[in-house]
Amino acid sequence: MWTIHNLITHIDNLFSRSADAPGHYRILTRNIIITMLVVTITPLTVMGILNHFQYGRHLQNELITPLANTANKAKHSFELFFEERLSTVRFIANAYDYEELLDDKTLHRLLRILKTELGGFVDLAIINDDGDLVNYAGPYNLLGKNYASQRSFQEVLVKGSYISNVFMGHRKLPHIVVAVQRYTDEGTSWIVRATIDTDRFYKLLGTLGLSPQSDAFLVNSDNILQTNSTFYGKTLETCRLTIPSGMRSTFVTETTDPDNRQLLLACSGFTNADYVLVIAKPRSVVLRSWYALKSDALLVYTLSLLVIIFMVVKMTGTLVRRIKESDERRETALTELQHNQKLSSIGRLAAGVAHEINNPLAIINEKAGLMSDLVMVSDDFPHKERLSELTAAIIASVSRCKTITHRLLGFARKLDTLMESLDINEILKEVMGFLEREALYRQMDVSLNLDPTLAPILSDRGQLQQVFLNLLTNAFSAVDDGGTVLIASAPAPDGGLSVTVQDNGCGMTEDVAKRIFDPFFSTKKGNGTGLGLSITYGIIKKLGGAITLNTRQGEGTTFTVTLPKNPPADKTKGDPTP
Repeated sequence: MWTIHNLITHIDNLFSRSADAPGHYRILTRNIIITMLVVTITPLTVMGILNHFQYGRHLQNELITPLANTANKAKHSFELFFEERLSTVRFIANAYDYEELLDDKTLHRLLRILKTELGGFVDLAIINDDGDLVNYAGPYNLLGKNYASQRSFQEVLVKGSYISNVFMGHRKLPHIVVAVQRYTDEGTSWIVRATIDTDRFYKLLGTLGLSPQSDAFLVNSDNILQTNSTFYGKTLETCRLTIPSGMRSTFVTETTDPDNRQLLLACSGFTNADYVLVIAKPRSVVLRSWYALKSDALLVYTLSLLVIIFMVVKMTGTLVRRIKESDERRETALTELQHNQKLSSIGRLAAGVAHEINNPLAIINEKAGLMSDLVMVSDDFPHKERLSELTAAIIASVSRCKTITHRLLGFARKLDTLMESLDINEILKEVMGFLEREALYRQMDVSLNLDPTLAPILSDRGQLQQVFLNLLTNAFSAVDDGGTVLIASAPAPDGGLSVTVQDNGCGMTEDVAKRIFDPFFSTKKGNGTGLGLSITYGIIKKLGGAITLNTRQGEGTTFTVTLPKNPPADKTKGDPTP
């Protein structure tokens, strides 16, 4: 996984590439998104997984423990029930002699008391040491029956007491037998045997308050049901669940029943009888609160993940877009700087060329003048008039060349602010002199509406030339061939003057007009640097003036420049223009 240092190094390497590289910003966006998602989602996911397992394990323990406690308490209730019945039969065996219990009245009276006081007793019998039933109180005719071969008789001879499993017997109803052995002083023994129905079992199981999806029942060590089960069989049937045997403690295990339900199985073995209490609860019921919490946590995690992805993608897109705009501005600035350096070099070259051309032009002018004088003082000769016209044309062309070189030298001067008294009309005519050929070639109608009464102003000639050249160049670019451009000058109310440059070109939208003076903003689609009007605005502000714009898309644009008669005091100190 990347470290922060590696991430910074990688992003720095991306920035160091050329902004024109194919797919550069797409790759940059992808890498930033992947990095941010890894950095943000990985800790969240790891923390979520750890909390899921740790809290889930803890919560399962918290939910399983009550289930084990419930099974343990229910087992103790059953054991108390068995112990109570066994103690009652043991009391009868020790409180009465063998001869007393052989009396029918005594035995029936005892059975009546047991049914009234304790309930659940079905009959009461006395069995001698040969296994013969010698006295009986109950609803069946069992007198004389021999039990020597039955398990209850064998168990009680060995252990002294016995609690049987549930069985049907002669009664065809589920019941259990509780038997206690009593020894006489002569060394013989006899057994008090009581039969108890299993209705009390269901009452004890009903006190558990289980849900309809849960089940509770008793089984013996042979996995034979001792009570009815809701899902796994009836009394004395083999239980459909495999119940661990031989365990006297209480434990909880996970299993799957024949219906493929995942269960939590609480088992608790009895100490005084061959019974196991089983409580079966579906895992979904026991862990319902855990599943609900897990679902809520998963929902929160998913929503957080979506929010993180959305914010990362959104913020990365914004960041890369701003980086791209910054790169474009940087490239434009570098291009403009190179362009300005080239223009500066061209300006210096043009100034040198203009200066060098002036010398031969002066010689040509002098020689042409001399030729004209010689022609004038000479006698008539053939073609004299024609020669005079040619020398006059040479002198006129030299004069025009001197005017052009003078203008080049004026534009190539160092752009320090140099205040002097200027005629604004003269400056406008000089600037138009540079654009006359283009206007003629494009058949444009360029009108000069100059007020001759304007007073001179104190300003910088070179910078005003640059301002009006920029405005006229933009106006020429905005109109089609054959379009109209109007240049007008007029006095301003505060003693200064205003110059208007109006065209009938394409105009601008309101959004474009708001940004037209911003640096690097251009509407020329790759043919402009976006600095002309920004520089114009800066020069005019520096000279103490103002520039306003009035435009409508499809109708044209009007720029109005207002200049004061005298510039601010700090502009006369020769500060360079921005």
